[in-house]
Amino acid sequence: MKPLAECRLYAFVDSAYLNGREPADLARQLCDGGADLIQLRAKDWPTDRIRETAELLLPITQAANVGLVINDHWIIAGEIGADICHLGQEDFFESGFTSVADLEPPNPKLRLGLSTHAPEQAERAIKAGADYLAFGPVYITPTKPARPAVTLDYVRWAAKNADRPWFAIGGITLENIEDVLEAGARRICVVSAILNAPDVTRACQQFRERIASVPLD
Repeated sequence: MKPLAECRLYAFVDSAYLNGREPADLARQLCDGGADLIQLRAKDWPTDRIRETAELLLPITQAANVGLVINDHWIIAGEIGADICHLGQEDFFESGFTSVADLEPPNPKLRLGLSTHAPEQAERAIKAGADYLAFGPVYITPTKPARPAVTLDYVRWAAKNADRPWFAIGGITLENIEDVLEAGARRICVVSAILNAPDVTRACQQFRERIASVPLD
């Protein structure tokens, strides 16, 4: 995969949005559409199914020079050779970890991304040594229905204070992405607005075009 700092569009194969489609087919469409990172997110699947699906997706993403991210499952991500594992606050800090060094990586090349929802969480994630941060949800989203929106104010805070690659996430659509970019985001995560689109590849391309209109700082 390309360096994290050069990754702009972060897409998902999310079990909640498969709608009967095969994960591998979706991964190919996301790669064709220009995603830089693809996360396998399957909150409702058993670990065996997550592992099997991750092993199917990895050669697809590798062939496209796209990074594969595994949500929640650090051990699986390391053992199959994924590029990144993404953890939430509860999975990392509330599980007793304070530093990336606290995790015993099955693969020393495995990188870690952390979700954040407030400045103090972001500061703690930076101190912990996360490779990238996610800031959100920017807007109310069905992907995280119980989580209040952090609003564009948090995006503005991130643009001024984050010292490593970071992605705005949550409820971002083609209708509001300009506001998110104007607030300072240069990297975007998109779940439902791509996976619910009638043409996943084209939706990816449209997001990619919008993001590319704003150069990296």
